[in-house]
Amino acid sequence: MNSPIATARVYTDFGGLAELKAGARRQSPEARKEVARQFEAMFIQIMLKSMRQAGEAAGTGESDQVRFYRQMFDQQIALELANSQTIGLAGFLEQQLESRGAPPATGTGMALPGRKPFATPAAAAKPVVEELGPFVEAEWPPESPVQFVRRLWPAAERAAARLGVNPEVILAQAALESGWGRRTPRNGQGDSFNLFGIKADGRWRGERLTLTTLEYRDGVAVRERAAFRSYRSPTESMEDYAEFIRSNPRYRDALEKADRPLEYIGELQRAGYATDPAYAEKVGRILSGRGFAQAVAELKSG
Repeated sequence: MNSPIATARVYTDFGGLAELKAGARRQSPEARKEVARQFEAMFIQIMLKSMRQAGEAAGTGESDQVRFYRQMFDQQIALELANSQTIGLAGFLEQQLESRGAPPATGTGMALPGRKPFATPAAAAKPVVEELGPFVEAEWPPESPVQFVRRLWPAAERAAARLGVNPEVILAQAALESGWGRRTPRNGQGDSFNLFGIKADGRWRGERLTLTTLEYRDGVAVRERAAFRSYRSPTESMEDYAEFIRSNPRYRDALEKADRPLEYIGELQRAGYATDPAYAEKVGRILSGRGFAQAVAELKSG
């Protein structure tokens, strides 16, 4: 059978894109190699097209037929260069596909450009320093959801004791809001360590940073500029979360249900803590996730 890369159709129509997706989903070494070569051929073809456009003079008077055959020629060159492995992009892409082949962590966390992806389970098992003393910035952000739970458990216990809730519900909420510690609001000055997405309104006297954020208005997602509270450490964020909930009268109903995690989160959402209509459901999914429950169980048993 001919390799998909041997046909120009693979990267010139939607059927070809479907083949690329199917190959990536198979997650076999052969499929990863094929997908990487296909993407390298696509990249080379785009590069050739850009080079031609940059060197063309306006109004050359070429016919559509000439442009058609030139496009076919460029496609053939791209295919042969990708197969010859002279550029090396395919090898790099194959390594990336292989490193991302592990199942994603339970919850909402995801790797972002410029930050390391979560470690594999073997790497995540290495010991971490518990948050019993001063915050060490080198330990942040955590390398995995397991380290996120271990790193923040002592601070979550203290915050939970002030609110009468379980530490697990606070950690699950922080995991959702911060992407397991990897999506806290940040700018050129550094990380805000804002684990709960708390805004900086007129009552806030500490540091703040202003960023574009996604909010829901009448069920529709819109992007807005908003000021967020900025902290010196994740521990400080945990402490401020507890104070923020305790001191705000509109969360009184939530505190009355503090011993029932899902009802507590549901009341926070109804009181306007979050604009996402699925907020309580998302926190609940993290709480019931096997990876989260396992991390908490290992921590308690250790």
